[in-house]
Amino acid sequence: MSGNYIVAFKDHVSQAQIDKYIEDVKANGGSIGHKYDAALKGFSAAIPTSYVQQLEAQGLQDGVIDFIEPDGIVTTQ
Repeated sequence: MSGNYIVAFKDHVSQAQIDKYIEDVKANGGSIGHKYDAALKGFSAAIPTSYVQQLEAQGLQDGVIDFIEPDGIVTTQ
């Protein structure tokens, strides 16, 4: 089973490092939605539930991922 997530990287992370994570997500059965480089560095993706924790642990260990959170609709009042 897959879920839709936003993967955000810290400001110092290079595009080459982000591309490596994109390839890792694809290699583990995920698919990339959008790539972000204006308001934040990162991407949206459908990521297999079994891989999300591994991705987060690796990114935190490498010091490059800021956060991974479920993708959804944001509303304001």
